[in-house]
Amino acid sequence: MGANKRVVSTVVGGISSLVSVIASPILASAAFSNANTTINATVAATISISSGPTVAIAVTPTAGGSLSSSSDSVYVSTNNTAGYTLTLADSDATTNLTSGGNTIGAHAGTQASPTVLATNKWGYRVVNIGGFGATAYSGESNVTSSTSTWAGMPATGAANTIKTTAATANLDLTTVWYGVRATSSQPAGVYTDTVTYTATTN
Repeated sequence: MGANKRVVSTVVGGISSLVSVIASPILASAAFSNANTTINATVAATISISSGPTVAIAVTPTAGGSLSSSSDSVYVSTNNTAGYTLTLADSDATTNLTSGGNTIGAHAGTQASPTVLATNKWGYRVVNIGGFGATAYSGESNVTSSTSTWAGMPATGAANTIKTTAATANLDLTTVWYGVRATSSQPAGVYTDTVTYTATTN
């Protein structure tokens, strides 16, 4: 008989017989334990900006002053879910447009209280920001009588906020207009200055 069988002797009707019984196997209890691990993947916030590189404004001066304007397109992209803030300032402490020893000064109007552009001054405007209002602006060319309002460019370190968002952005556009009003007393030349846009994640 096999190893898993045992012999049982019984007596039936006075007759002894041997019965083979299959024994059940004896099983051991299994032991186990669990451990959990949390995976944290941190995706860093990124931001990028592009503009210009040059805004060309052509002015034919008149005795009383002639105004021309042109725009710059500023594009910002960010994966930050809280959005971004865009600021504008001159790249240095000098806010004049210069051509050799000649200058066109920054306008006295402010972003909060923009005013009609003074003669032999330059400025900027952004629709629907500060005191500029929401009316669309399409630019001007050698206009001798204009009611458009402008702000003077702030120096570096005193930047003005020109947009704030609250979501991710992909090539989000901000149009910034620049204007110059010149009289015939302003010396001819190419007047230049550099402005800096800064985009920061919120």
